[in-house]
Amino acid sequence: MDHKEFREINLASPCGFYCGTCRHYLARDKGLLKEKNLKHGCMGCRIQDKNCAFIKKDCTLIRKKEIDFCFECKDFPCDNLKKLDQRHSIDDNVIMIDNLLQIKEIGAKRWLKGQEDKWRCPICGGNICVIDRECYDCGQKIDPSYKQ
Repeated sequence: MDHKEFREINLASPCGFYCGTCRHYLARDKGLLKEKNLKHGCMGCRIQDKNCAFIKKDCTLIRKKEIDFCFECKDFPCDNLKKLDQRHSIDDNVIMIDNLLQIKEIGAKRWLKGQEDKWRCPICGGNICVIDRECYDCGQKIDPSYKQ
């Protein structure tokens, strides 16, 4: 993956999470670190070389950058990804394995555009944090079952 493509897909994490809905990314992006009681924030998994921090420690292929997304692995979905997927599907209404299959089918750029649209606040059009279940632009609380 070249540098331009890398920057364009920065918010599509290797594990299928859309970083644009993460509290650490949004708080940094919106200048809300202090308000959200966070020290550093995040610029996205890829740009900070985190490469899906929850899986990286156990995945040599991601750690060594031999694959860009988990679906490229012969063991997809591995047990680590299944655990992470289960947690995010229950806690955040995010099904990472489905996201990865969609990225594989339509490509990361198109998937990202869909995610940007999907996670827009229905009140102001701002950015929804799936973890805090609120819009980081207008503060509107979002129903935990929110899905478009």
